[in-house]
Amino acid sequence: MLKRLSPRERFEQLVATWEPLLRAAFIEAIDDIRSNIVLRRIVERLERADIAGAIRALNLEEAAFRPLEEAIRQAFNGGGIAAVEQMPQLREPDGHQVVVRWDARNLAAENWLREHSATLVTNIVEDQKVAILSALEEGLSRGDNPTKTALQVVGRVNRVTGKREGGVIGLTTAQAEYVATARQELSLGEPDQLRNYLSRNRRDKRYDRTILAAMKTGEPLPTETIDRITSRYADGLLKLRADTIALHETFEALNTSKEIAFRQQIDKGRVQAQNVTKTWRHTPQEHPRAHHVAMNGQKVRFDQPFMAPDGTAIPYPHAPGVPARHTLGCKCYCDFRIDFVAELVR
Repeated sequence: MLKRLSPRERFEQLVATWEPLLRAAFIEAIDDIRSNIVLRRIVERLERADIAGAIRALNLEEAAFRPLEEAIRQAFNGGGIAAVEQMPQLREPDGHQVVVRWDARNLAAENWLREHSATLVTNIVEDQKVAILSALEEGLSRGDNPTKTALQVVGRVNRVTGKREGGVIGLTTAQAEYVATARQELSLGEPDQLRNYLSRNRRDKRYDRTILAAMKTGEPLPTETIDRITSRYADGLLKLRADTIALHETFEALNTSKEIAFRQQIDKGRVQAQNVTKTWRHTPQEHPRAHHVAMNGQKVRFDQPFMAPDGTAIPYPHAPGVPARHTLGCKCYCDFRIDFVAELVR
């Protein structure tokens, strides 16, 4: 006999289905940008001190992120379909079952999907350009030649895989700065600077023994070793970036589609808003938000927001416009319940 899944288990199942696809879609977009880079064009522009031209030569276009937009659309529709399938059966006064469907072409659904995807991709591309601009300017001002400067931005081709590794393509502006600082720590070779590098969570720990040996002998690390260590550190940050986007976008798509699915039924008169309640559910994790732990079990009517201890009104987990302190890394969701007695009376 098949086990009946709890609301939490059903939601976790959806996350397990869509989060890996969103992660893979982001990496696919970055690989597409990297694979189409012609290093010679970038170097030629840097030789003419044309940094803007070098950035244009990278072809950082929003079209490259269409796989990510498509993955978000699939997760959003998958969440909407699941929400409708999990709704308890509603019946008309004459006893006939009410037909309930997820409408992906609903205006609210289409608007959210279009605006959300466009804003996300635009922000990723623009932040990329800022990070790359800073990296190119820093490399040239440091006295690095155009080729070295370009390689530190776009990464080097792995002779085994044929793919570029390292660089700052795909990283946030802050992460690109972490890479630059890490390279400086390794290049200076001073014990306290090397010790700072060893405290970085996303470093490749396979190189720790090499760094510890340099600290002991006082010998500077070879340039090739620094490039290799920095590239692996950048790859670790890129994985973190992919994980962060996949988690955030999956939870936002699933939570939003569930809310819109219920709103569609309310707008069509199949159920009344005052007869629907929602309950905040916190997912246990290693570093939980104290505010969200306190909100666990909080129940409100469909058209009312949840209230966080800091006074923030939250329509539902990951709702648009909610401050990042309540969304980034958040794994909360909410359950919806229909008061059948009230519906029957109606």
